[in-house]
Amino acid sequence: MNSEKFWYDILRFITMIGIGLVRPFKVFGRENIPEGAAIVCANHSGASDPFYMAYALPRRDHLCLMAKAELFKNKILGFLLRLIGTFPVNRDSADLEAMKNAMRCLKEGRKLGIFPEGTRSDEDGKASPKGGAVRLAQKMGVPIVPMYIPRKKKFFRINPIIIGEPIVIEKGRRLTHEEMESIAGGLMDKIHALGRTHDAVRG
Repeated sequence: MNSEKFWYDILRFITMIGIGLVRPFKVFGRENIPEGAAIVCANHSGASDPFYMAYALPRRDHLCLMAKAELFKNKILGFLLRLIGTFPVNRDSADLEAMKNAMRCLKEGRKLGIFPEGTRSDEDGKASPKGGAVRLAQKMGVPIVPMYIPRKKKFFRINPIIIGEPIVIEKGRRLTHEEMESIAGGLMDKIHALGRTHDAVRG
C-alpha cells in the first residue's frame, strides 16, 4: 500500500464515522462499479459531496479527486488534500497539469472523481456540464460511472447514493465540440434520472 492510499483510508474512515452519524447514507447500485480504472461522475451541491463519493466506492478503490485550485491556498487543507492524492485544477483555463495528473491516476488503475457541473448547483439542470470527463474517458478508454448524491441531505435520516450502469464511450474517433457537449449533457441527464427513479421507488 502506498502512502497516499494509507492516509486516504484513514481519513475516509474517520470522516465516515462523523458524517455517517449526522447524515447517514446508503449506497444503491454498488455492483455497477467496475474493477480497475474508471471516471466517477456525480452531481454537486455541497462541500460533503466528495466524501459521499468516496464512501460509495468499495474500500479497495482509491479515489483521486480534482479539487478547485483555490482550496490549496490554505496550507493545512492543501497539505491534507495532496496527502491523499487529490490534485488542484484551475477551472478558468485549460489546465494541462491537472489533465496529466488525471491521466496518471487512470493509468495506475484508480478511480477518478469528477463533478461535471464544475461548481455547486442547488437544482438539477441549473449548471451546464463540462466535457472534461467525456474527453478523458475517450482518450484513456475507461468507462464513466454515473452517481447521484442527494442535493438536500437530511439529518439523522438515510441519504441514498445511487450508482448507475457504466457508460462506455468509443475510443479512437475524435469527437466534435457539439458531440462532446451532447454526451456530457446526456451524462448529467442519466445522473439526474438516477435520483428521480429512486424517489419514485420510495414513493
